[in-house]
Amino acid sequence: MGVTTGSRRVADATAEARERTLGGVYAFSAYLLWGFLPLYFLLLAPTGPWEIVAWRILLSLVFCALLLTVTRTWPRLAAIFRQPRVLGLTVIAGLLIYVNWQVFIYGALSDQVIETSLGYFINPIATVLLAVLVLHERLRPTQWVAIGIAAAAVAVIVIGYGAFPWIALTLAASFGVYGLVKKKVGPSVDAVSGLTLETMWLTPIAVVVLAIVGSTEGLTMGSSGWQHTVLLSLTGVIPAVPLLLFASGARRVSLTTIGLLQFVAPILQFLIGWLVLGEPMPLERWIGFGLVWVALMVLTVDSVLHARRSRAGA
Repeated sequence: MGVTTGSRRVADATAEARERTLGGVYAFSAYLLWGFLPLYFLLLAPTGPWEIVAWRILLSLVFCALLLTVTRTWPRLAAIFRQPRVLGLTVIAGLLIYVNWQVFIYGALSDQVIETSLGYFINPIATVLLAVLVLHERLRPTQWVAIGIAAAAVAVIVIGYGAFPWIALTLAASFGVYGLVKKKVGPSVDAVSGLTLETMWLTPIAVVVLAIVGSTEGLTMGSSGWQHTVLLSLTGVIPAVPLLLFASGARRVSLTTIGLLQFVAPILQFLIGWLVLGEPMPLERWIGFGLVWVALMVLTVDSVLHARRSRAGA
């Protein structure tokens, strides 16, 4: 009996370790793909940001419908319609992610990829600040230090660089609040159903946007060669894949691991903007980014140490 129980424990521990490793691979892959997304959107020229987001919404809805059919999970989606509170939260989540998508793609197509990376660097700090303002959580002193350094970084960029980083702050705020809403939704909505609902609520907006773009500038879908049409048609799949990978990884690994991996995407975006696209990085901007990175190091070390203390005290 003892041998059998011991074997089971070993098997369970092995399976748990394998799940954690798999979750880490999923999460890392998601952030890696998110990091390279600006290059994909640049390939969609001459399509503008409004048309790209509109096609992304409509084609993501088609992609989600196919996933629900293949996985036979339509009943899960139907069950959510019997939960008015959860359904309302998915509407809010949809509107927030729309703002995030629109601003991100606008930044990528207007030679401001570096600023979009700043938004996702700031996001963890914005999330901590939102926890205080919205959830009334008490912060540790080190977290307050990180927030103070980040605020100083924004001030340096505004005063020294002479431009208000509205793209970065909008991305950080919209994605931070989106995360809070998703936390309130909880496990009652799976990744595919959540993405389906969020894109479904945004479909009327996408239709109106396409109508306006079509009557003013003219739609580019099908008018710029078959290669462009294929690339534009993939807007429903390519951005959705990392989101699904992230959902699969997040439930297998700790929040500490997710917190460390989330810097992969903005680091790649920063390097693409600076080294590949040649966006300017004057001294004032380096100082601002440097302060943000210091704040993130403080926040990361604090999170890791707090997680270790929590495990030791458990």
